[in-house]
Amino acid sequence: MQHYIVRRSLLNVLVIFMVITMVFLALRVTPGDFAVRQAGAQIPDRSAEEAEDIVRHDLGLDKPMPKQYWDFVSGLFRGDLGDSFVSGQPVMVELRERLAPSIELAILQVAVAVLVAVPIGIISAVRQDTWLDYALRLFAIFWLAVPSFFVGVLLLYGLARWAHWSPPITNYKGFFDDPFLNVQAMVLPAVAGGLAIGAIIMRFLRSQMLEVLRQDYIRTAWAKGLRERVVIMRHALKNALIPVITVISLLLATIASANVVLETLFQLPGIGFYVVNAIQQYDYPVVQGVVLLVAAGLVFVNLLVDVAYAWLDPRIRYG
Repeated sequence: MQHYIVRRSLLNVLVIFMVITMVFLALRVTPGDFAVRQAGAQIPDRSAEEAEDIVRHDLGLDKPMPKQYWDFVSGLFRGDLGDSFVSGQPVMVELRERLAPSIELAILQVAVAVLVAVPIGIISAVRQDTWLDYALRLFAIFWLAVPSFFVGVLLLYGLARWAHWSPPITNYKGFFDDPFLNVQAMVLPAVAGGLAIGAIIMRFLRSQMLEVLRQDYIRTAWAKGLRERVVIMRHALKNALIPVITVISLLLATIASANVVLETLFQLPGIGFYVVNAIQQYDYPVVQGVVLLVAAGLVFVNLLVDVAYAWLDPRIRYG
């Protein structure tokens, strides 16, 4: 087990290094440049070329590409993601300030997805081919077909039109600062994102439950006269959850990308909203820092999922 974790950790370091390289190069071959945008505003008394050269020099963009790359990578080992071109503040500090809303939103979305998907997936499998199964499958397919941002727009419009209420999009507070205001700001994006990923979990859990329920040890449990609740929850669900947990870990990447749109739509001061503004302003250090943070988080979560397999199924061993 320890050897497996070490090997996976080393592989994940290689993955993050590849992400760093790809993002660094991609940002610098895109059309447009922060220096071009800022030169005229910052130094209006110089010609366009002179002002651009000054801004490039101040930001270090006049250095050769390998030198810029080495400065960025060496800074990572010191815990330095660079300074934002726009604000001049360290990227690490600004990310720390915006991390809490994004983490809270992701946790709430997963909670909504699991609370909705697990009961529906179990009931749909246990009552296979009944009217209830068809209704629940139709429910899941509907949410699979509807994008989360569209659900968010419908919720905003519907509540504003019929209930005359809208979330406090300009006055976000942390949960411990103002729980009531925080819940108002988070409930709609959490529901919109949670239903979207919950639909995937519903379908996958149903198929896994159907497969497990046909196994011999489940028939043996029925033959022993165990109650339905015990057979389903204790024997079938635990084994069906192993691949479902893998799907949930893979959906975290979907959550991270979808929340960029949801945070922008609901004006939540999280990392997604932050990176959208950075992309529009060609703020390279911010985009690099956000992508690196998300990649590291996803890699770490997937490693935890692999370790969790051994707890869910003792038969699993890593050589």
